[in-house]
Formats: sequence, structure tokens, C-alpha cells
Amino acid sequence: MEKTFQAWLATVIAIAFLFISCTENTGALGVYPEQDAVSTSSASFDVLSNDVLNAVVPASSTTCYLGRVIDPETDEAITATFATQFHSFENYTFPKKENIIPDENGYLCDSIEIHLFIKSTFGDKNNPMKVEVWPLSMNKDKLLEESLNLYTDTDLWQFVDTEQGPVTTKVFTATDYALSDIQRASKDYSNNVRIVLPRELGENIMKTYYSNPEFFRDSYSFIRNVCPGFLFRTVSGTGTMLNLTVCTMNLNFRFKSGVYPDSIISGYCRFSATPEVIQCTQFESSNLKRLMGNEQYTMLKSPAGICTELILPIDDIFRGHENDSISRASLTLTRVNNQDEDALDDDYALGIPQELLLVRKQNFTRFFEEHQVSDSQQSFTTYFFATYNSYNFNNISRLISYCQHEKKAGMKASGMTEEEWEAAHPDWNHVVVVPVVTASTTNSYGSSAEVSVNQDLSLCSTKLARGTTANPIKMQVIYSRFTGK
Repeated sequence: MEKTFQAWLATVIAIAFLFISCTENTGALGVYPEQDAVSTSSASFDVLSNDVLNAVVPASSTTCYLGRVIDPETDEAITATFATQFHSFENYTFPKKENIIPDENGYLCDSIEIHLFIKSTFGDKNNPMKVEVWPLSMNKDKLLEESLNLYTDTDLWQFVDTEQGPVTTKVFTATDYALSDIQRASKDYSNNVRIVLPRELGENIMKTYYSNPEFFRDSYSFIRNVCPGFLFRTVSGTGTMLNLTVCTMNLNFRFKSGVYPDSIISGYCRFSATPEVIQCTQFESSNLKRLMGNEQYTMLKSPAGICTELILPIDDIFRGHENDSISRASLTLTRVNNQDEDALDDDYALGIPQELLLVRKQNFTRFFEEHQVSDSQQSFTTYFFATYNSYNFNNISRLISYCQHEKKAGMKASGMTEEEWEAAHPDWNHVVVVPVVTASTTNSYGSSAEVSVNQDLSLCSTKLARGTTANPIKMQVIYSRFTGK
């Protein structure tokens, strides 16, 4: 009897499960009911563009420029002057004074020299250039302070100690012919400009250490008490512009070793320009406005030159789609080839910007002053696609939605009408595109993250097809919505 009851109970349970599985409510099985199905649609919208002068660019960087060239697009000179400070390692120490071997005149320092290491050269590598080296000032009212906002149009001369004149001058070529071909081809050689400073400067640094070693405890103290840095100014020669990666100051001396007391060792200390201290380039150029306003194209030009402004049709995008989500909004900026670029000497051909930043116009200055990176909401970066001769921003949908939300929230909070709010915020739907240089890091999982975005200060230029009413730039938008809504 008990077995019969158990069989009957199992049959009832099985029938119950069968009934449940046959119900029309499929939500629990991972199948969306019809009213929750997602549908998509797409549309194309017109984007207008124009040129914007970008003459004021944050200049503090780990890359500096030096030289003077003629801009092939304006036929005007571009001159680069740079100033740099030097980093001192914390609590730096020299050998004990009694172990230093002075020369016959009693000098502790054998020599002191600066090396400007060259990353790349624009123009003629054999062209003679003359540069003056001026000391920066340690006076409080002229000190190159860390708190200063420095730009490419900042007059660096205001930080110079002009009382004694330049400490030295140097005539150089980008290719150092003082070295043999074999020496320059060595894998241990890095192309650089070697500038010998007066030995008295090195002597003063060493004497300062032995009298006040606390001045070497960090870069802050070293700059204010020992060596504030130098300004490098081109005074003659045209046709060469150096892109410098690092600047070092080497102080050479000889000393006895405690391990080998009968031996005399040649040693040196190196102070380098690093991100911990200021490096700043000042550019002088003119006649940029004549490149602006062409009906066929807008310009991207650096350093401190021209960028392109885009007006996004945000109202049009949301009209009739108030309850839809924007899944994708893609924008392609097509490059216009220079007709005469093939005729230019390769040494004097301006490069094509390889990376671009798209950022809201109202955030443009703050983005660089605050050392921000792109957040894929109000700022985006992209690369030049040589195959298609264009720059493609694959998806700026979050920017479109952000601007629309900002506008609606602003109108509600202020009580303004749409016309009043837009008049008070004329750049709410404007973005700027500018050449940049980015740096990224990769974690142990292979994922990369952007760590810095700086405006490109190299000599580069390109033209972008202008978005006009008659011939606009097209933005492709994909909407998504639940069919039941």
C-alpha cells in the first residue's frame, strides 16, 4: 500500500512540473516577452565645422624643442626657445672632500657639460645653428615656480638672470661631426648636442655641496639654492628644429677610492631634466590666420596653431526619439591631401598628426591644465587610419546623451526656456579636435590604460574636409528601444 501511494505521489509531482513548463510565462526561462523585445533604428545627421586659433597651449612637458625653421605653409619663421631645471636625487652625496683630487690650480671640478639628447630633427641635419645658454634666476620674484601655469606663448626671458650675460654659446649641427662615423653608428651612442659650460659653474656646485649639503636633499632645495636651471635660445641659423627627449648636466671630477687608495678614479655626477622639474618650450610664430577660413577644409596644425571645432546636432538627434537610447554615434573626419606635399623635401614636409583628442569646447583648456585623460564621455582619443586617410571616432553616444541631459537638467534648475538656456550656454554642443600625444600603460592582464594626454608640440599639419550646410560631415546614429514602450 505504501509503495502504491509513493508511486501515485511521484506521478502527481511530474504532472505538476509538466504543467509549469507548458505555461506561456517565459520570463523565468530567459526569453523576453514580446513587450520587452529590443528594436533598433538608424539615422544620419549633419555636423558643421570651422577653424579655431589655438595659440595658447600648455607648455610644461617632458619633450622640448630648440631651433628655427621656416613654416612651408605660412612662409614665416617658427622659433623654439626652451628652459629647463634639473632634478637632484634625494640626499645626493659626493665623495668625501679629502678624497677629491684637485688639479694644479686647486679646482675640484674637472669639467661640466650639458647634453641635449635628440629624438628627431625637422629640417637640415647639417645646417649650422647657434644657441646661447642663459642662467635662470634664483631671485624669488623671477624664479620659475612649480605653481606657474606655463604656455607656449609664455615669455621665458622673464625668468632669466641677465646680469652676467649668457654663460656660454654653442654652434652645432644636428649631426655631430666632431665624432667619427663609427662612433655615431655605435649602439651605445645617442645623438645629442654637447655644450661645455664654464668650469667655475661646476666648481661652485661642488663647493656648495661641501659647505651646505642640505641644499642637495631634494630638487626643490637644489633649484632654489644651487642651480635654478638654464634657458637655451637660438640666436642665428634657420632651417633646423630639434625635438629633445631629455637634457642632462654632467659634472666630472677625480677622487681616491676607499677600496683602492692608490688608484685615482674618474667620476661624474649627473643631474637630469625629469618630470619632477619644469621643462618648458616657448614658440614664436605668426601669420596663422591666413590658413583659416577655407571653404573646402579646416586645419589641424601644431605647435600652438589651429584646431577644428565641430557643432553636434544634438537637438536633431533626439527629436522624435525622446524615449530611445543612443547605442552608437560614429563620426569620421576625412583628411584632405595637400596638393603640393609630394613636391616638398622630406626633411621639410610637415608630419600628419597621428593622434587626436575630441573634447567639449567648454572643457578644452581645463582638460590640459588639470592633466586629464580621455574618459569616453566628454573626451575621446583616436588614431590616424592611413588606409582610409581619416580619423574615426567609433562611438561618442555617451557624449551626446550627456550634453542632452545637462541641458534638460540646467533648464529645470534655472527655470529658463530652451532658447534662454542655449543663449546662456552657446558652446553646450560644441567640441574641439586637436592633435595630441598619448601615453598608456599595460597591466599584468594585458589591459591598457591611458595615463597622459598632451597637446602635440611637434611640427605637424593636416586638412580636414569642412562640414558646411551644403556639404556637411555625416554622423551615423543607431537608436535602440523596447518595443513595448
